[in-house]
Amino acid sequence: MKKLLCLLVCFCSLQVFAKDYAVKDFGIQGDGNTLNTKSIQAAIDYVNANGGGRLVFSPGDYVTGTIYIKSNVTLHLERGATILASLNPFDFDKDPYINWKSLIYAIKQENIGITGQGTINGRGFDNAMNTLNLVHRGLIEDELKYDRVREWNRPENVYFRECKNVKIIGITLKDPASWNQTYDQCTNLLVDSITVDSKSYWNNDGIDIVDCKDVIIRNSHFDAADDAICFKSHDANAICENVLVENCTARSSASGLKFGTVSRGGFRNFVIKNLTVYDTYRSAITFAAVDGGVVDNILVDGVRSINTGNVFFLRIGNRWSKGKEPVMKNIIIRNVYAEVPMDKPDKGYSYEGPIEDLPRNISPASIVGLPNYKIENVTLENIEIVYPGAGNPYYAKRGLTAEELDGIPEMEAAYPEFSQFKELPAWGFYIRHANNVTFKNVKFKALASDYRPAIVTDDLNVGKFENVQFDEVDAGKKEQIFLHKSNKVDIVK
Repeated sequence: MKKLLCLLVCFCSLQVFAKDYAVKDFGIQGDGNTLNTKSIQAAIDYVNANGGGRLVFSPGDYVTGTIYIKSNVTLHLERGATILASLNPFDFDKDPYINWKSLIYAIKQENIGITGQGTINGRGFDNAMNTLNLVHRGLIEDELKYDRVREWNRPENVYFRECKNVKIIGITLKDPASWNQTYDQCTNLLVDSITVDSKSYWNNDGIDIVDCKDVIIRNSHFDAADDAICFKSHDANAICENVLVENCTARSSASGLKFGTVSRGGFRNFVIKNLTVYDTYRSAITFAAVDGGVVDNILVDGVRSINTGNVFFLRIGNRWSKGKEPVMKNIIIRNVYAEVPMDKPDKGYSYEGPIEDLPRNISPASIVGLPNYKIENVTLENIEIVYPGAGNPYYAKRGLTAEELDGIPEMEAAYPEFSQFKELPAWGFYIRHANNVTFKNVKFKALASDYRPAIVTDDLNVGKFENVQFDEVDAGKKEQIFLHKSNKVDIVK
């Protein structure tokens, strides 16, 4: 991580002396009506050909279709300046190399960025509806899903592929028609102090980092209809690694911070510090290795999770592995406070998560591997989770008999979600197919009586529960830790 910080300091210092170019000098109009695609692209090409610099957008609304950033060019948006997506679907390119649509591309470029206090506005709902209309009229081919144009045929705001030395600083990115911003196989990426408002349509992720190396995401706010901060690995021969996420806030109608779902290569050497997640439908944090990838050497230090449907979901699956063995190991999660509600946590947002299959009582946090691919070396320390309790066996029940516990399906090929197993036998934490799990100074609180114990382990080999406390209303003398097919598990008061 020290190497990463040094690289970014050196890169930023090289940009200080770059020349500024005003967009008005290229005939670019900020009137909210003129289509500026050709003139913006000509300006970018000119700055690139003349040694690089900043193309500065003064206050105004600059309508454009697809543009490509070139090496040594930074788009700088002053406060009050907005790059406004055209409302004509034919103004967006589906790049043949990426096979995806975007408003702003950069492909195999270096020393580039988007900075300032201005905004990129994809006008996503209108663009999605306009594209759908053209599909219905037979003018655009798309297979549709739930009468929605597929993600790759709707423009997202930013897509950078195989770029080096990238900085995204200060800007607001809002209302994409698809995902919001993707950085794919990039190296030395800094995302700092940005605001993301990504709730205009389905699949509106906040940020997607795909197989990138040496990444810092900090001091930023993400509000998304889909996953807020999402790391993916599309290439079985690549990996996301050397990543710092710090001082960020996330709100999502899916997950707050997520590894996957596509996880072919994997994720290694991550530090996640001071993360706040709120009003989030699924998990505050999801780590998924379901496509043959690896999750290794992850530190989460400092999480405040308020009104989220689930806190942690660590999952090994075997969905698109193609013979590769999934791995999840060496994970530390510490200094966490979380509250899980009884009601739907994203109720009232423009694109809510779907109604779950019911009946199901409130799900616990969970660590769930597979019999042949176990999650290894996980430590949870200094954690407090407050649950609503009130699990009702007459509504949904999973008991503690061997038959009932063994009957929980493995679901190795399923899309990984904390609720996929429906009813689970614990109200606080469920651990299955894992080796060497330690809980230290962990407190579970249930605001109402629950028929289930707080913690259930199934096929846990080597575990330690040290100073784990339980505060459940009307619990009486109920045993709160239940061990099933588990070995070498110490419970230390």
